[in-house]
Amino acid sequence: MAEKTAHPSDGVPRPTPERDAQVILSNEPGSFARGVLANRHPALIEQVRDAFPYGPRQHEALDALLEQNNNGVIEPLAASEPDHEQWSVWGRELFGRSWFDAPFLWSESYFYRRLLSAVGYFGKGPWQGVDPFAPFKRAELRGTAVDEELRALDALADAPADERATALLHASVWGNRADLGFRVTEGDAAPGAAADDLVADDSTLLWQLLSAGAGATVAVVADNAGRELIPDLILIDHLLVHRHAERIVLHVKPYPYYVSDATTADVVDCLRRLEEAPGEAGRIGSRLWDAMATGRLEVRAHPFFCAPLPYEEMPGDLRAEFEAATVTILKGDLNYRRLVGDRLWAETTPFAGRTAYFPGAVAALRTLKSDVIVGLEQKTLEALERSGAAWRTSGTHALIQVRGAT
Repeated sequence: MAEKTAHPSDGVPRPTPERDAQVILSNEPGSFARGVLANRHPALIEQVRDAFPYGPRQHEALDALLEQNNNGVIEPLAASEPDHEQWSVWGRELFGRSWFDAPFLWSESYFYRRLLSAVGYFGKGPWQGVDPFAPFKRAELRGTAVDEELRALDALADAPADERATALLHASVWGNRADLGFRVTEGDAAPGAAADDLVADDSTLLWQLLSAGAGATVAVVADNAGRELIPDLILIDHLLVHRHAERIVLHVKPYPYYVSDATTADVVDCLRRLEEAPGEAGRIGSRLWDAMATGRLEVRAHPFFCAPLPYEEMPGDLRAEFEAATVTILKGDLNYRRLVGDRLWAETTPFAGRTAYFPGAVAALRTLKSDVIVGLEQKTLEALERSGAAWRTSGTHALIQVRGAT
């Protein structure tokens, strides 16, 4: 296990990063991180611009953000912004640098914060509080693919309990892939759900933790809305119905973030989508709606979930929430990067060591869509490298990694 030091703000022991684990930047030609800033961010600006009838002020601000992202330097938020002081602290060593020379995790996060400023999300006026990513989320929810996935739940309802549990867990893991499915028979297996596409699978330990008995509270930190959040909610229903948890706290973003990240409004949209569906999906939606009303399912939105920081720097109140949970389940790629640290770790670095600081048991359910990875067995790593595929970033592989309570 890694050596530990006390964090200066709260005295909590945390692993000391190994010296050879380089912080991921976006200035490496041909790297995944550079591609995000150089290609994905400009394309996103144009998509957001086209999604709403914004006025001249928003168009000018989007043009300025595009120019800064491509050719300029990182500038502070305007003094009038509500979180100006907080971002001044987070960015004090980065302002004036090229976006490509800042840590990838930080620059991505700040880009989305600046995008919200550009479209007037936080400002006074008609665009205040209007989610710039809402059209993309709603279009996905209305898609025929969601209809097919929800219909598949009818057959799954009659499957043996262990097969149903495995299928729902895998659907949650693979939720942000376009070919999600809830099927359990070999002939109808969801693409990507095969065991050899899981580079790590600690699901046995996860189910052990989820068998803690009466009174258990499970925390789930959501990732994307739409087609990922729906299987997360269906898994939550399963955990409640089968008494794997007496209560579940679903943590979402306090405001729009990373294109499709889930907010409270997205949870409501997904619950309505479920409740309005026929068959088993509708029954699940009704149960979840009732669970919200009785407090068995609670949604929370801590500001830290939109911070450009790793979980090692989480504030004390959030730490206390996770510590009180039987297990905290972190969904998705961004949460994984924040959990283990957005660095080029040796791939066989133990997951338990990298997450030793985390309060209580923790599980990561993740489709691989960035360079960060820890906890691989050497033989697994060698097989992946021999394949020649872009397995780290293509979304073709996934993992279930778990560390029990210490």
